[in-house]
Parts: sequence; C-alpha cells; structure tokens
Amino acid sequence: MKDIAPQPVRLAEYTPPAYLIDHVHLTFRLHPEKTRVLSRIDFRRNPGVEVGADLLLDGENLKLISARIDGSSLAERQMRLCPTGLTVPATHLPGDTFTWEAEVEIDPKANTALEGLYMSRDMYCTQCEAEGFRKITYYPDRPDVMATFDVRVECDMPVLLANGNPGQSGKGFAEWHDPWPKPAYLFALVAGDLVAHSDRFTTASGRQVDLNIWVRPGDEDRCGYAMDALKRSMRWDEEVYGREYDLDVFNIVAVDDFNMGAMENKGLNVFNSKYVLASPKTATDRDYELIEGIIAHEYFHNWTGNRITCRDWFQLCLKEGLTVFRDQQFSGDMRSHAVKRIEDVAQLRARQFREDNGPLAHPVRPEQYIEINNFYTATVYEKGAEVIGMLKTLVGDEGYRKALDLYFDRHDGDAATIEDWLRVFEDATGRDLSQFKRWYTQAGTPRLDVTESFANGTYTLGFRQHTPPTPGQPDKAPQVIPIAVGLLNPNGDEIVPTRVLEMTEAEQAFSFKGLAARPVPSILRGFSAPVILTRESSTEERAFLLAHDTDPFNKWEAGRALAKDVLTRMVTNGDSPGPAYLDALHRVIRDDRLDPAFRALVLRLPSEDDMAQTLFDSGVTPDPLAIHAEREELSRAIAAHLAPDLTATYEAMNLPGPYTPDAKAAGCRALRQTALDLITRNDHGIVAQKQFVAADNMTEQLGALACLLDIGRGQAETAAFYAQWAADRLVIDKWFAMQVLHAAPNRVATVAQALTAHEDFDWKNPNRFRSVMGALSANAAGFHDPSGASYRILADWLIRLDPVNPMTAARMTTAFETWRRYDADRQDLIRGELQRIAASDGLSRDTGEMVHRILGD
Repeated sequence: MKDIAPQPVRLAEYTPPAYLIDHVHLTFRLHPEKTRVLSRIDFRRNPGVEVGADLLLDGENLKLISARIDGSSLAERQMRLCPTGLTVPATHLPGDTFTWEAEVEIDPKANTALEGLYMSRDMYCTQCEAEGFRKITYYPDRPDVMATFDVRVECDMPVLLANGNPGQSGKGFAEWHDPWPKPAYLFALVAGDLVAHSDRFTTASGRQVDLNIWVRPGDEDRCGYAMDALKRSMRWDEEVYGREYDLDVFNIVAVDDFNMGAMENKGLNVFNSKYVLASPKTATDRDYELIEGIIAHEYFHNWTGNRITCRDWFQLCLKEGLTVFRDQQFSGDMRSHAVKRIEDVAQLRARQFREDNGPLAHPVRPEQYIEINNFYTATVYEKGAEVIGMLKTLVGDEGYRKALDLYFDRHDGDAATIEDWLRVFEDATGRDLSQFKRWYTQAGTPRLDVTESFANGTYTLGFRQHTPPTPGQPDKAPQVIPIAVGLLNPNGDEIVPTRVLEMTEAEQAFSFKGLAARPVPSILRGFSAPVILTRESSTEERAFLLAHDTDPFNKWEAGRALAKDVLTRMVTNGDSPGPAYLDALHRVIRDDRLDPAFRALVLRLPSEDDMAQTLFDSGVTPDPLAIHAEREELSRAIAAHLAPDLTATYEAMNLPGPYTPDAKAAGCRALRQTALDLITRNDHGIVAQKQFVAADNMTEQLGALACLLDIGRGQAETAAFYAQWAADRLVIDKWFAMQVLHAAPNRVATVAQALTAHEDFDWKNPNRFRSVMGALSANAAGFHDPSGASYRILADWLIRLDPVNPMTAARMTTAFETWRRYDADRQDLIRGELQRIAASDGLSRDTGEMVHRILGD
C-alpha cells in the first residue's frame, strides 16, 4: 500500500479551538525510560464555537495509562486513538465545562529528536516549540490555547525546575506556579545535577527578581558575561519599551544537546550551551557578541512572544520578526549601530536573499506548511525584522512608540495576528497600511531599478520596482518601499541630508530642486528596505562614496560594490585587480578616524557564495572553483599593495592589558585579524605561527590557526589545539569546523570524511553535526567540487540523521537550495543526491517537505 502524502496546513482554513483551558496541573514522575506524566486540565467550551464539538487532543509517542473526565474513567470505546492524538466524541462530554485527567508514560532517553521531554547527558530537559508538548501529554497543542500552569516535578535529581515562580519543595520534589496564561509551546521543565550562577535585579518599580544561570558543575565560571547581558537586557527593555519583568525569578539553563539557539519558555529559558558559556580563553569575540544578542532576544520574548503570543504558527513572524528587531536595536545600543547594521544586512543577504531567490521562497507570513519546524527561517526572522524596521521608518520614532504602547495595552494576554499588529499602527498613527501589508504576504526580494537626470538645477531620481516570480506567486503587486536618500556635492560635501522617499507605485520619480551642480546620490541609506538596488555607477563614483559618504552603511556598500566589480571582471574576463580598488583600501586602512571594526568590514572581500549569486544575477553561470581562485588572487594583490601598512596596523591594534569583550576592544581585534590574514599571504605564516603560540584568548588563537590553514599549513598547530582543548566540547566544535571550513577545495571532502570517523564526532549532537556538515556546505568551492564528493557525503549523513533527529536533518538540506544556479553537471549531481534522500526509507515529514520543495516538486 502506497504511503499517503502529508497534507498541508493552510492559513485560510484556520478555525478557532472548540474548547479553551482555564488551568493546567501537571505532575512529572521522572524516569529515564518510563516517565509518568499526570495531567489535570480544566476545559470550557469556546463561546465563539458551535455547541457539540468533539474534544481533540494532540499526542504523539505516548502510552496512555488512564483517562478520566470529571472523575469518571473513560473506556477505550469512548475515545478514538490514533498516532497523532486522541478524540473524545461530544456525546461523551458532560457539558460546557469539565476536567480532563490523564496519565501517560513516555521515554525521554529514546527521544533523540530533542522535541518534548528528552535526556541530554543525564539531564532532563524539554523543547516544546513548535509542537513538542504533544510528545509529553495529550493536549490541544496550538498557540491560541492559553492557560495558567501548576507543575510538580518528582525526581531524585538535586535541581528541579519549571516555568513561573517556585512553590513548595522538599526531598525528591519541587512545585512551580506560573500565574501568566501561556500556550503549551512555552512549557519547560529541567532536572539535573546543576549549579547556579546567581544574581539579583531590581526592576523599575522596585521589585527584586532572582536571576540564575544553571550549568553543569565546572562551567559556573563561564556565566558572567551571560548574566551581565541579561541584566542589561532587562534594564534596556524597561527604558526603551517600558516593559518590566513580571515574575519573582528568571532562570536560564545551558543544555548541550539542543536543536536551536535558545528557547524563551516563560521564566525558564533553555539555551544551547554555546550561547551561554564564555571565557576569554574559550570564546571568541563573535561568541560574546552572539551570547549578548541571543540572551537579549530570548528575554525580550517575555513580552513579544509570551505575554502576547501568536494565534497560529502562520503568525510566527509576529513574535520572531519583532523580537529580532528589538535585539538588533539593543545590540546597536550596546555596541555600534553602524557596524551592527552592516553585519545584519550582510547576514540578511547571505541567508534570506538566497532563500527569497530560490525554491524555498515564501512570504514573511507563509500561507501553508506541512511541517512548521521548516518555517523557522531567515525570511520569518530576519526579513520579518526588516519589515518592522521599515514600519518604524514610515511612522517615525514617536509613532512607533505610541503604536507599541497600544499593542501591549490592547493585546496583553492575547494570541494575536498580523492584522492585529498592523491595526494598532493604523489606530495609533492614522496611516492606512493595507498596501504595506504586502510585505507580509508576498514572497521574493523586490528589485529597484534607478534612473536619474539633472537639468536647470533640478536632480530627478526615477525608480521602478519589480519582484520576480516565486513558488506559488507568479505575479506581484507594488509594495511600499521607504528609500532613504542623501545627496553629495562633487567636492564631497553633503548638500541634502538623509530624506526618506516613500515609493508606492510600480514606477515613481522624485525631484530635488535648487542645486548648483549635478550631485552624487547616496541611495538606500542604512539599507532602508530589503531590496536589490540596480543603478549604473562608475568605479570612480564608488570610490568617491567610499571616501566621502556620511552614511556608514552606504560607505561600506560602496567598498563592497568596488570589490564585487573587480572580482566579477577577474572571473569573467581574466582582468587584473587594477589600482582604483586597491588605492581605496589603502586610504581606508590608513584612516584612523574610522572605527576599527568598520575598517575591518571594508577590507574583507565578499564571500564566494555572494559572488556566485552576483554572477548568476548578471546572467553568468558561476564556477565556484574560478571564484575561489580569483578571490585568493585578489587577496594576494591586496596584501602586496597594503604591505607597508599591514604590520603597522597589526601592531597598533594589539591592545595592552587583559582581554575584554567590549565592542571597542573587539573592533580592534577584528582589524588586527584582518591585517594578519593579509600578512600571512606575504610571509607564509610566520607572524600567524607566533600569534598562535602567544595568544592568551580564543579570538587570536583561532584566528591565527585559520590563517595558517588558509595557506595549507597549520597541521602542527591543529594537533596542538586539539591536545590543549580536547576536554572542552564547545572549543572542539570549533576545531572540527575550522579544518573543514579552511581546507583547500580539492581536500574538503576528504577532510570532512576523515573527521566523521574521529572518536569525538558525536553525530547525534546537533552542535557537533553542524560543526562538520555546516562547515562542509559553507566551504563553497569545496562543497561544489565537480566530483560531487561533498554532495554525497552530506546526503549520506542526512539520510543517517533523519530517523534520529529530523529537525536538524531537514534544516541542513538548505545546503542544496541554490543548486539551479550552477552548471548542468553540478545540477545533475545535486538532483541525484536530493532524489536519493527523497527515496530513503521512512523519510520524515520534516526532511521530505524540504527536499521536495528544493527539487521543485
């Protein structure tokens, strides 16, 4: 009998729940293989739903021991059980209100998917977003069913945690009460042998909140930065958004086996340990930056995600896009807004533009899904944040704050929708946002073509917008695009400061009058909209903007455009780099007025994947090996041209005193590392070897190792690094990744294959699996080696991982999403591997959906 294909869930078919819940009481009798979960749930009929509906409860991998309604046992004939849940016909329900009780048995140790209740190195922990709670007990596992929870945990572990405020506790038990209604996806429980790094926070109203970061013994000395980031996040949310924390305790737990970065469970955040644990010797500057941002992100969810959640999973961007925008604001305030904006846009282009321009394109609010876990995407998160940023630009700071205050006041305790969100902005500001809503409903990245003219002192900019077809959406309507523009005189002076042009038509023109000379435009300042800008521009103009533009983002963008022009000519025509770009970089590296972090960003070349997409967009089939070779050639040319300044810069950025993770120091180290990368091309690794030996922090030790590996050296240092850090699981993740990421293209597959045979390659641990397979796909030239060896390795491992952890396997399939931009031979190889994955026995719904979407089935 042929398997029935999974049917999609559609936004248009949403129906409200037939029954709501007032309160939930759960008792957990924890056991590695035979945990008992006792639930008591107070239901009431939803007054907005017709009388006579059956009670539908989700449930997977549960052994039902008993079930009762209002104290009366239910016989099997009074229920309908299936692999995905349980139904009690309306004829067996006593009335509009009733209490459901059930006892189920689950096996946390066997739960390798890491959804629901599972074991992580003898620690019990949960992950319930999006639909993991149904693997704990029978429940209407949907975000629009919200209830208060009381939880009792029974176990001989020393630390027993759940959501909310602590209640009674004693030998072998602990009770927790969460007074705030929440959906089941925010439920959390942790039990283990843990120690706390503790502190306290005084809220704006004077309440004392106990703060704890729970880690395994021995890790408590690496929690200081995470705690500091948490306290700064709490204060910032009070000052900027007027949001105060609402429980007596805030707990964070670091977990080694975790599919994602972190989870915002109410009062009990569960984190991937890599985003909590840090010390100068074991964490890089990038690690510290991520810890700060992710701690903030999960804390900010307390209001934008927890107190106000989403009605259904199609509204995921409501909580995630808004919270990403908030954490970006926070990181900008803590560090540098200019550098943060450049980094965010670079990430958006690398991940979300790639998604928007391929077979996985979908609207910020999707219209359908088969597996919701596959829609925790860059489009929902990063593009969702860009949409919030545009909205703020259009209504202004005052209008944005007024709308957010109304949103919190009107929807506190609600499961809201995008329509609710936009309505508060319309009510607060008086604007009609019906056209703006298209940013939520249309997929794809808009293209913005620019024309210009100058006559009689009037400069006119013309814009034409169009969005290419995406799966299921062949035609697109014009969108509202805020275009931030400034004008510069030919001498470099700014004559028109930043002005936001609001484009609403398919074609539109804007004029600037009273100008003495034809200006140089600075368009899309601050990257005011997530679009692809097309405008004819000379090398001289880009060099001019790099030297004179007052907008930091466009200053960087000019340098990036110069680099891409040079690389494009080198790849397609065999040209030499030429002096214009090299001289521009020479001026940048010498300009001490510029932030070191900004100078480092300008000096870095576009990635190989970025160049592949750039060539593809211009009608050229990209050759990954040619891109790699020419990018290396350009790096050597830059190193030779800047040689007199590299050593001076490297030494000037060597800060005295002990390591500190602050933004200023990290920026200096970023510029120092960029200089070292170029120096290594000149001296064949002499300075890098010295730095590796002398380094007193992970940023400089790992940076030196990367430089050596890039030039085909570093074997002794790689062995020494492993010997030094073999006992530190997070550092060894870096050791695995570095070897694959920095291997020569013709060796990538061999290196990756060898590492999978290493005794420390625990492929069931998501961090360790990604450290090899994520690096394999990130090494663009090596992954796309014409032999197809890397494709085969990744496909082999995804087929092996899928039955164990379908979520991680499915997300890793995105390595293949750009397959149609390459030559026919590579397309045939990738198509073959995707088809092999699709044909594997027992393929999960998660991975099956992703593979078929990538193939375009």
